[in-house]
Amino acid sequence: MIEIVNLSSEKINETLIRKMIRNTLKEEGAKMSISVAIVDSEEIKKLNYQYRKKNKATDVLSFGEGINEIVICSEEVKKNGSDFNKELKEVVIHGVLHLLGYDHEQSEEEATKMFNKQNKYLKIN
Repeated sequence: MIEIVNLSSEKINETLIRKMIRNTLKEEGAKMSISVAIVDSEEIKKLNYQYRKKNKATDVLSFGEGINEIVICSEEVKKNGSDFNKELKEVVIHGVLHLLGYDHEQSEEEATKMFNKQNKYLKIN
C-alpha cells in the first residue's frame, strides 16, 4: 500500500510517485507499505532539525524502522532543477533506497552503491 498526503500548495503527480515506489521496490525485490507526505520548506526544516539536528530545509527525509515514511519538500525539489517531475522521481527513489537501508552518509563505498542504484532506477523509470 502506498499512501500519499499532499500538504503543500504544489500540484503533485501521485501516479508518478506510486510508479517510482513500486518500480524501485520491485527492482530491489522488496515489499513494504510506504506513506509519502509532501510538505513545505518550513515543515521539512523543522523535521530535519528535530531528527538530524540540521537547521535547514532539504528535499527529502526518510523514516524507516517500521514507520516507512518519506517526506518530500516540493519547494526544495523545484530548486533542484528545471524539470520538476524528473527531480521528483529522483527524490522518491532516493527516499525508498533509504527505507531499504542504504545510507550515502555512512561511507564513500555506500554512497557510490546507493547513487549508482538511484541513477539506474531513474533511467528505467
